[in-house]
Amino acid sequence: MTSELPEMRASDAERERVAERLRDAVAEGRLDMEEFEQRLEAAYTARTHGELEPLVSDLPAGTAAAAPALAAGSGAWAQRVGGPPTSKVAFAFWGGFGRKGTWTVARRFTSVTMMGGGELDLREARFEDRETVIRCFAVMGGVQIVVPPGLNVEVSGIGFMGGFGEHGSVESAPDPAAPRVKITGFALMGGVGVERKRTRAEKQRLKAEQRSKLEKGDRKQLG
Repeated sequence: MTSELPEMRASDAERERVAERLRDAVAEGRLDMEEFEQRLEAAYTARTHGELEPLVSDLPAGTAAAAPALAAGSGAWAQRVGGPPTSKVAFAFWGGFGRKGTWTVARRFTSVTMMGGGELDLREARFEDRETVIRCFAVMGGVQIVVPPGLNVEVSGIGFMGGFGEHGSVESAPDPAAPRVKITGFALMGGVGVERKRTRAEKQRLKAEQRSKLEKGDRKQLG
């Protein structure tokens, strides 16, 4: 597609490429759902290059970096492994700690909470190595660990007068290309919980894709 030929008829493949850029944009937060739906409808009904180009002229040509990587395959996982760790230890006493966003997890990470709480969010994290061990020790406190669907996670901690385990509603088979994370430790009158959960951007992207497929199916039936 080129702006030098605005009157040239657009192909189905060109419409789909524009739709994909719009899905990336809503996942990144560049478009709200209302504007996304309007542009997506215009993309699928566009007849020429001149009608397609304004729909993405204010958007970057690249795809989203973090959100799609959470659901992508081996190439995306490989990009999230390597580099020096940004955190090796987390400690909370009568308080709390948090690790989230694009931090890099050390191959051996230790968290300790005493009458406090902490959160380790791995959904957008990088990993120093493909094999990671996270040791959690909670005494009258708790640690919540959030992991993305597809990550290889093994939970083997012990809870005494407390809990240590995995829960959540997102079910997904481990991705063979994903790093492996072993979560172990001990909870005394406290708890360590592991939850699989998608990011807000990933939820928006999946919602956009589902709606796009439904609309595309309806157009085929009408056609």
